[in-house]
Amino acid sequence: MASNDKEEEELTIPRAAMNKLIKELVPDIRVANETRELILNCCSEFIKQITTEANLICEEQQKKTMSAEHVIAAFDKLGLETYKIEAERVLNDCKGKRRRQSTRLEHLGIPEEELLRQQQELFAKAKREQELRDQQEMLQIQNMQNAALQEQSHFETNQRSNDDDNDY
Repeated sequence: MASNDKEEEELTIPRAAMNKLIKELVPDIRVANETRELILNCCSEFIKQITTEANLICEEQQKKTMSAEHVIAAFDKLGLETYKIEAERVLNDCKGKRRRQSTRLEHLGIPEEELLRQQQELFAKAKREQELRDQQEMLQIQNMQNAALQEQSHFETNQRSNDDDNDY
């Protein structure tokens, strides 16, 4: 029973995602539920095998982070040349997209020098505002100190007055 519970807790591809993928790949064919389950299990097992092999390669290289190159090497080591070629194509596409995303500032239409100038203005404004807050805080502290001194002076004056009254 314990092994059954463990099997149920294993991570798998979400069924909704798998159903959508099947529908996209074979839109005109009905797929039985047990066939969907088989495909799901095969996909999960495939991912486990590749990940395990990539992890071994990663450990052999004494790396702490598995990279895409480890996964591609795993395809090669497992004799899955077709998958390796496709994985390399996907990796190159991803790298190309990452480069395009890094140029978002160019699409704003504001030159980098202008952005830098605006940033410096914001820093200067923040500094002025902080200095103003600091000055206000210092004034509050001084006012509290003055009030405390006045209270102490008033107390001492009253004390002397009481002492003078007692002398008579």
